[in-house]
Amino acid sequence: MDPQIEELLGLEAVRTRAHTVLKLAEEGRLNHFNYHPGRMEDATDYVLKLIQRDFGPDKYHLIPPHGRWQHFEVGGVPRIATLLAGWDEEKCNTTEKTRRLIDLFFVSVLLDAGAGDFWKFNESQSGLTLNRSEGIAVAALHMFLNGDFAGNDSSVKHTANGDALRNINVDILSRGLQVDDTNPMIGVAARADILRKLGESLVNLKDIFGPTGRPGNLVDYLIAKSNGSGKLDYKDLWNVLQRLLIPIWPSDRTHINGQPIGDAWPLRALSQQPGSESKPYSNIQPFHKLTQWLAYSLMVPFSRLLSVSWSNTELGTGLPEYRNGGMLVDIGVLELKPESLQRGLSLSGGSLPSFGAGDDEIVEWRAMTVALLDVLHTKILARLDGVQLSLPQVLEAGSWKAGRELAAAKRPETKCSPILNFGDGTLF
Repeated sequence: MDPQIEELLGLEAVRTRAHTVLKLAEEGRLNHFNYHPGRMEDATDYVLKLIQRDFGPDKYHLIPPHGRWQHFEVGGVPRIATLLAGWDEEKCNTTEKTRRLIDLFFVSVLLDAGAGDFWKFNESQSGLTLNRSEGIAVAALHMFLNGDFAGNDSSVKHTANGDALRNINVDILSRGLQVDDTNPMIGVAARADILRKLGESLVNLKDIFGPTGRPGNLVDYLIAKSNGSGKLDYKDLWNVLQRLLIPIWPSDRTHINGQPIGDAWPLRALSQQPGSESKPYSNIQPFHKLTQWLAYSLMVPFSRLLSVSWSNTELGTGLPEYRNGGMLVDIGVLELKPESLQRGLSLSGGSLPSFGAGDDEIVEWRAMTVALLDVLHTKILARLDGVQLSLPQVLEAGSWKAGRELAAAKRPETKCSPILNFGDGTLF
């Protein structure tokens, strides 16, 4: 593989290039946003108060990493505990339980892009009406319990495999997600396409996922790579996920010499650096957001059920999506420049600006979000006086929650982001 493409598929480039964009912002050289660094103290105050409200003064160690597990517990319903208890009755060992959770988490996370402001899921068992990420999580769980990801030939309903996934269609997904004309969701067809392509990719990687293309076989692969040390390498997980997922993303994303590079996009600010014209692909800002969200989520079942530890987790970055980025806009750290704001309003035809997912405005916003989440993490650690929180913990208990609460306060009817995107259901 071209080493420059390999660099763009790695995690280090996400952070280093985002911090290059932050440096440009500090010099007033962004194209679409004004950066107000003084407001980072306001952001720190707001996020820190949320963390202290929910976990202070002595429960910081209980903050989970930003991952899918806790979404399954929305409404205080112990859905995963109930699932595990049922598997105990089947005499499942711990490794098989972990495989099954990986099956569930894989499919659930890849369904988890922005659902829009109007979709909801009604869970008859609890009587809860759920939306957004938690709603998608619970809907996916019930599809998993129904055997929708296992296929008719499987002797076990609570699993997933490549053959079943590559036969997922819009009707199956719409039924499971309760989507109809009165309950619309953004990008249902795109989500179904992603699952079908996931099934193909799983089946094609038999060296990792076995003859059936089972996501849960990742457990055996990573444990074998650890040579019995009890310590798994985040780099190994990342490399597997990129190898598996790069082929499944929509074909209209960025390619270099015919090679798709996933959630990575040209950014005009990077191309305006001195000397950039002599460095191929130096204008590309990678994010790999959904893959990072999946990686964060998959680590948790390994840690909780198998009691393994992880190395190199610090390579993961903050997630450049509309909750974290929206928090920075709502607090005033980032502000659309007048001409970009006017373009966004003309595209949306409404009161909030909107852009395409690959538009320069969105890419610049996401790059700044990645870099500023690092800044926020550092500031919060300095204020917590010795309490150590990882970046995924700050995302979970702080920035992502802050984005959601600010949106609810400022836009109570929709609770949406201050900047919208014409998403396809596979990115944000």
